[in-house]
Amino acid sequence: MTTTPDTAPQSAFLNDMQARGYIYQVTDMAGLDARAKALTTTPGALSAYVGYDATADSLHVGHMVSIMMLRRLQQAGGRPIVLMGGGTTKIGDPTDKEKSRPMLTEAEIAANIASIRTCFTRFLRFDDTPNEAIMVNNADWLDKIGYIDFLREYGRHFTVNVMVKQDTVARRLAAEQPYTFLEFNYALLQAYDFLELNRREGCALQMGGSDQWGNILNGVDLCRKIEGSQVFGLTTPLMTTASGQKMGKTVGGAVWLNPDKLSPFDYWQFWRNTEDADVGRFLRLFTDYSLTEIAELEALPGARINEAKVALADACTTLLHGEEEATKARAAAASVFAGGGSTEGLPTFEVTADELAGGLSLAAAFERAEMVASRGEARRLIQGGGLKLNGETLTDPNATLTEAHFGTDATARLSVGKKKHALLKRV
Repeated sequence: MTTTPDTAPQSAFLNDMQARGYIYQVTDMAGLDARAKALTTTPGALSAYVGYDATADSLHVGHMVSIMMLRRLQQAGGRPIVLMGGGTTKIGDPTDKEKSRPMLTEAEIAANIASIRTCFTRFLRFDDTPNEAIMVNNADWLDKIGYIDFLREYGRHFTVNVMVKQDTVARRLAAEQPYTFLEFNYALLQAYDFLELNRREGCALQMGGSDQWGNILNGVDLCRKIEGSQVFGLTTPLMTTASGQKMGKTVGGAVWLNPDKLSPFDYWQFWRNTEDADVGRFLRLFTDYSLTEIAELEALPGARINEAKVALADACTTLLHGEEEATKARAAAASVFAGGGSTEGLPTFEVTADELAGGLSLAAAFERAEMVASRGEARRLIQGGGLKLNGETLTDPNATLTEAHFGTDATARLSVGKKKHALLKRV
């Protein structure tokens, strides 16, 4: 099996995927390329899926690479399949995890799926066309599996010898950390998902992050052994920033995709704060700009790289939240950086008059606005001159918020450094 592509693909889909930096490993580049060539004359000739477990009520920026891969597939004429893990979430994917995930109830899983479902409509077309996107739930088949029948039919195709060599398993065992039999079965269920999607939808490709390579190989092998199907696997590189930080991890926590968990302004700001060295790469991965346009933006000299960062933030926010929200976020950022003007679009949090009368600390106010992880962190930042209230640097870590801090519009502006801002509104 091919682990890294060594030749330029001939199909438009894989050529674009490779040029933009999505491809790390492919099980059979030549075979997949031949299958993808058919998309030029037959829309829907290649179906591919990515699986998403419903462990939270929103996806986050770390999922954006896989979402954009499904988008690229559909743009090239392929048929994307979004697999929601209503069944596998009951176990929890142990891949790349140092400890077991908490168990969720069926009601919690259903609520999470309902919450994150709407995100995909921003990126994919769910219409009545040959390459329409579809969303399926693996609970539809996993919930019906008979344990003994599953072991007899499929368990015999997996060897423990191979499974214990997978990175996550080997690492947990070497560290003498618990690795439950429940988690051990996750790889079998993910492989079975590929088999079911191949049977039901003619799906021939599973895509995912490089940490999923072992699980994807299991699915490819199972489809070949059970159905004699030629199917493929493709993974992306581990996504890190130029400074080595895991993509999407910030001081404030995950960069969520649902607007009720992260405002469009904060989402815009996340992309605007991209490191200089990452701008071109992120434009290729996360926007629909052409490679020619990206090359021009990437080549902007000196401080003009900020223009490329704004273009990146605009494009990413427009894709997820729409052009109007992107425009509002850019205008809000410009007015804040200019030291005044409209603050429309800034994330806003409420504080009551009773709380103010009771002596709400500024540290608590920054925590309320989700700008720091804790009040202790806020106090440390104040001591270092890193927090501002209405544009003025704070110096007293024990100071309280008062009515005098609120303007005629009943708002006060909080800032962490130069790039992160929010409003407190007195109600």
